[in-house]
Amino acid sequence: MYFFETYLDLRQHSALKLPTLPRTLVGVISQDKFQKSRAYSLDKSRFHFVHEFVTIVMDSTILFFGVLPWFWKKSEHFVTLVGLNAENEILHTLSFLAGVMIWSQITDLPFSLYSTFVIEARHGFNKQTILLFFRDMIKSIVLSILIGPPIVAAIIVIVQKGGPYLAIYLWAFMFVLSIVMMTVYPVLIAPLFNKFTPLPDGQLREKIEKLAASLKFPLKKLFVIDGSTRSSHSNAYMYGFFKNKRIVLYDTLVQQCKDDEEVVAVIAHELGHWKLNHTVYSFVAVQILTLLQFGGYTLVRNSTDLFRSFGFDTQPVLIGLILFQHTVIPIQHLVSFGLNLVSRAFEFQADAFAKKLGYASALRSGLVKLQEENLSAMNTDPWYSAYHYSHPPLVERLAAIDKSDKKDD
Repeated sequence: MYFFETYLDLRQHSALKLPTLPRTLVGVISQDKFQKSRAYSLDKSRFHFVHEFVTIVMDSTILFFGVLPWFWKKSEHFVTLVGLNAENEILHTLSFLAGVMIWSQITDLPFSLYSTFVIEARHGFNKQTILLFFRDMIKSIVLSILIGPPIVAAIIVIVQKGGPYLAIYLWAFMFVLSIVMMTVYPVLIAPLFNKFTPLPDGQLREKIEKLAASLKFPLKKLFVIDGSTRSSHSNAYMYGFFKNKRIVLYDTLVQQCKDDEEVVAVIAHELGHWKLNHTVYSFVAVQILTLLQFGGYTLVRNSTDLFRSFGFDTQPVLIGLILFQHTVIPIQHLVSFGLNLVSRAFEFQADAFAKKLGYASALRSGLVKLQEENLSAMNTDPWYSAYHYSHPPLVERLAAIDKSDKKDD
């Protein structure tokens, strides 16, 4: 997987080095923005090569030298050392995960700092201070400590007592958990990191509410999020179940799209996903894949060969899940490729939906402006984008909008 994806990365790097815009973007994207986008994309690409190389070396070293089974035994000693029962698999597992979390934080920190305070800052995107960066990191760790243990404990108990219907029980637990997290995250967790304020009264609010009403979208609240405190990248999303929907705009989106129609066109695109049931289809697909994944795990969870091949002489529940997850990574990448194909089709459909509502011109200009302001890659390798991108490149989206315009004419 590393060699294959590195080959695709090299293809993309070559595309990013092209000194000219794609023909269809000439006159659409300014030369100044193109040069800035090219420099930003190449910086990120070089960083990606280094990050991936260090990651594969570390992962291979951990496997080759049996670091995981060694660390599992050391975590058992730690549980005993603090006066707890090391025979309790839940306590043993939590001790192991605490060590893994500390290790991952230490090894990821240099890359996160460099990405945020060198690359993002160099190209004018980073708005964070060091204090805010570490405050966010500490909040994330605390949330992991609060939320993680009950989930891990529940999974271990389910596997120990699941019997022949284990896969269904695991899936049901994860299904309920995902619903709870989708409900709780935007209301309780997201506000810990960002400030949500109601979109002020005015033309933009009126236009969005009018659009939502015309589509019978049950909009309850319309927020602006202070994304600019961390980055000048922009975004918009919606959340909520049934008759309790909310739309969230990044303040950077409102600032970058000076024309209200462009913001409304972006929202029309997002509402297209809702109206066409894309979110429902995606959620159902994820649930089916989760069930299949747990089904595969139940076939090997008692395999002594699986554990021994990675150096384990016992068969802990969580270790089994981790090993299974890692051994099916190539299959997961194939599935991800398939999901990306579907996702790109959904994006074209949502663009067409916004176009049918009369936002073709505004959506076109909005997409161009967001591409420019976010310094997104202008030149993309077709193999790389087909494998990695969940959204079509700008060239393809504009071509689809223009094509539908010509058809209408």
